[in-house]
Amino acid sequence: MDERGFDSINVIPFIDIMLVLLTIVLTTATFIANGTIPVNLPKAEQSTTEGRGLTIEIDQAGKVYYQGKECSVSSLHAVLSSESRETPLLIRADRAVALQSFVDVLGVVKELGFSKMSLQTERAK
Repeated sequence: MDERGFDSINVIPFIDIMLVLLTIVLTTATFIANGTIPVNLPKAEQSTTEGRGLTIEIDQAGKVYYQGKECSVSSLHAVLSSESRETPLLIRADRAVALQSFVDVLGVVKELGFSKMSLQTERAK
């Protein structure tokens, strides 16, 4: 018998599997990337949970994090001064943080003139 080799390979099932895996990775990556610094968000009637752009987090001890890296308020001022003022800014502050830490960060943001800023909260139950 004369055996013939394959003339073509059907790659459509392979592409389907890869798209499913890509969807799973992208879905889980958003859950992993959000909230790397443990912050108990304050509760409000209307919650704000989405944010694109730059993230500033303040933990319970009052430590400030910019894009997941710890920094001081003065270094935050230096880093933010190089960013565009139209970039959206999300502040995630722990509900037990001292008000002064939040006011210090807010003062830097206002001084630099960022126009798009939001505070992330949880919906009150």
